[in-house]
Amino acid sequence: MSDHNQILKAAFENAVSYRRNLPDRQCAPELNYDEMLQVFSEPLPEHCRDGVEVIRELVEKGEQGLTQMAHPRFFGWVLGGSAPVGVAADWLVSAWGQNAAFHASSPTAAAVEEIAGQWLTEILDLPRDSTVGFVTGGTVGNFTALAAARGAVLRKHHWDPDRDGLFGAPPVTVFAGDDAHTSVFSALGYLGFGRNRISRVATSSEGRMSADDLAQQVSASPGPIIIVAQAGQINTGAFDPFRRIVEIARQAGAWLHIDGAFGLWARAHPAYRHLTDGIEGADSWSVDGHKWLQTPFDSGYAIVRDRHALERAMGIDASYLPEREEDQRIPCYLVPELSRRARGIPTWAMLKSLGREGIEEIVERHCGIAHRIAQRLKENDGIRILNEVVLNQIVVGFGDRESSIDARMTATQRVIEQLKNDGDIFVSGGRWRGEWVMRISVICNATTMPDADKVADLIISAWAGVN
Repeated sequence: MSDHNQILKAAFENAVSYRRNLPDRQCAPELNYDEMLQVFSEPLPEHCRDGVEVIRELVEKGEQGLTQMAHPRFFGWVLGGSAPVGVAADWLVSAWGQNAAFHASSPTAAAVEEIAGQWLTEILDLPRDSTVGFVTGGTVGNFTALAAARGAVLRKHHWDPDRDGLFGAPPVTVFAGDDAHTSVFSALGYLGFGRNRISRVATSSEGRMSADDLAQQVSASPGPIIIVAQAGQINTGAFDPFRRIVEIARQAGAWLHIDGAFGLWARAHPAYRHLTDGIEGADSWSVDGHKWLQTPFDSGYAIVRDRHALERAMGIDASYLPEREEDQRIPCYLVPELSRRARGIPTWAMLKSLGREGIEEIVERHCGIAHRIAQRLKENDGIRILNEVVLNQIVVGFGDRESSIDARMTATQRVIEQLKNDGDIFVSGGRWRGEWVMRISVICNATTMPDADKVADLIISAWAGVN
C-alpha cells in the first residue's frame, strides 16, 4: 500500500497539472450530472484500495465533470478564482487537520483568525472593534449576523430569543429591498422570520433600495425592526443609499445589516469606495472571501459590531469544553459550528500575499475589464447593456427593443447556449426585470485586460451566429 508521502504527492502533482493546463481547457464540463453519475456509479467497495490508485481514479473520473471556475474566461455566478497562495494554504489546513473551535484546540488557527479578522476590518474600513466570524459564505454569513440582530432587537423589547425561543416573542419586522439576494431570504427563513413575511422595499431600475419607501414603511411599523441593505446587487452591481438608510435605522432603533458578498470589496479601492458611502454606520456586514479576495471555497465572513450579541446567538457550552476567559475571542462563539476546519488560514495567506496594493489592483483591473466588455458589446446592433456598469457586473440582452419579450428571451438563451457549446467562455443566464438576460461577472484573479476583447469578440460572434 502507498505511504503517506506518495498519496499526498499524487494529489499535489495532479492538482498542479490541472491548474497549469486550465487556460487550455474548455470552460464547461465535458460531461453533465447524469453522465457523471454513471462514471462514479459502482457497488460499495468491500476491501481496501491503494491510496495512490484511489487519487488517480478520482482525478481521471472527476475532471470530466469539472466546471473550470478558476479559468480566466469564467464569468458565471460571481465566483473568484481560488488563487494559488490560498489553495496552498488550504492544503495545509487539511494536512494540519485542526479543529478551529477553541484557543486550546488550535492556538495557531485561533490566532490567525484574530489577526485576519483585524486585517479584514482594516482593508474594508469597518469599525475596528467589530468581531469577525469565519463562515462558509454569504448565506451563512447573513444567517450568523442576522441571528445576532434577532437577539439584539428583541432584547430591547425585554425578550431573549436565544434563551426563550420565539414562541410569544414580540413580532419582528424585517425590511429588505425587493431585489435582495436570495441568500438573505433563505437566512431569514432559517431564523424563523419566514421568507414570505419579509416587508419588501421598492427598488429602482438598477435594483437600488428606495430610501423614501423604506422610511415610510418603517415609520408605520412599531416594535423590533431589522433592515437588510445591499452592497452590490447580484445582477447589476448596484449599491443601496446607505447614508440615508443608516439615518432611518438609527431613528427607528433598528438593526441594520449589509449583504455585501462581493460589493463590500469596493471599499478596498479609492475609486470605488464612494459606492459604499455611509456603510460603516451599519451594525453588521456579510462578505465573501471566495469572491474578490480569491480564497478557495468555502470562505465568508460575518462581521458584527456588537460582539456580545453575536456570542449570545452563536455561543455553545459543555463541561468538556475549555473554560473561557473574560473578553477572550473564542472562534466557536462566533459561528454556528463547533467542529470546523481552520478556514481563516487561507484568508490570512491571501491578505498577506496581496496586501492592500494587490487587492486594489484586482478590483481596478476587473472593473476596467467589465467596462471594456460592455463598451464593445453595446456598439453592436441587437446587443443591449441593461445596467449601469458601476463595478464588475454586466447585464446583457439580445434582440431589438421592438421585439417581443419572448423573442428577446429566445435570442438570449440561444446566445448563451452557443457560448456554452463553444466552451471558450462561461457565462450564466438569469431573469431581470421580466427579461431573460446574460449575466457577466468579472471577478476571477486570472482574468486580464486582453481577455476583455476576446470575450467581446466571442459574444458578438455568437450573436451573429444565432441572429
